[in-house]
Amino acid sequence: MPNHQRFWEHEYKRPTHFSLSEDPADDLEKFTRWLERNDGKHVLYRGNTVLDLGCGNGRNLLYLAKQFKVRGIGYDLSNTAITQSRIKSGHLPLEFHCRNITGDLGLPDRSVMLVLDMMTSHYLSAREREVLRDEIERVLEPGGFLFFKSFLAEGDLHAERLLREYPGKEPYTYIHPKIGVPEYVWTEDRLRAFFEQKFRIRKIYKSHKHLSHGKPFRRRTVVAYLEKPWEMAT
Repeated sequence: MPNHQRFWEHEYKRPTHFSLSEDPADDLEKFTRWLERNDGKHVLYRGNTVLDLGCGNGRNLLYLAKQFKVRGIGYDLSNTAITQSRIKSGHLPLEFHCRNITGDLGLPDRSVMLVLDMMTSHYLSAREREVLRDEIERVLEPGGFLFFKSFLAEGDLHAERLLREYPGKEPYTYIHPKIGVPEYVWTEDRLRAFFEQKFRIRKIYKSHKHLSHGKPFRRRTVVAYLEKPWEMAT
């Protein structure tokens, strides 16, 4: 079992490092409000399919299914997390699978309206991230969205220290000192250059610099709303 899979299996059984919430992520709720205010109401239309990469205990898919009547598919490496998700989903139109997100996502072309990658793909290598990006574009319907959230390097002293003290083999990657696996951190420029090859970037926002007594106490993150252009429907 890979180190990060072993780590999360332990966390979902006996949380030690993280407080695992049962509530939907604030950033996701903010995104759904943005969709409803703008031209994205078709995304969360009843019966559409949402794919959650790294679904954990299923909290975000449960929220979307209850709130918007969508269908959902969740992937996660933790058997314990998948079991928890299945129990909580009840009779909702959700399915959960224990599997990784490298290579083929196992879904038909243009079969998904929304993909969630929330603090998940930063574990992948550079090549694996490229493959995943292309797979997400493949399974998304034109006009569908990728909701993306990950670690931000800019203005994060903790990230700077990790990159300096625990450097990985690839640029902008460190070896997590507790989990023992590589993690990638983004800058806004690199994020834009990476995703604009396949997606229309509708919005990017970065979390604040969380300081306490002049020192960072929480990691910075970056969120992107990424749309598959309609012109890719050829």
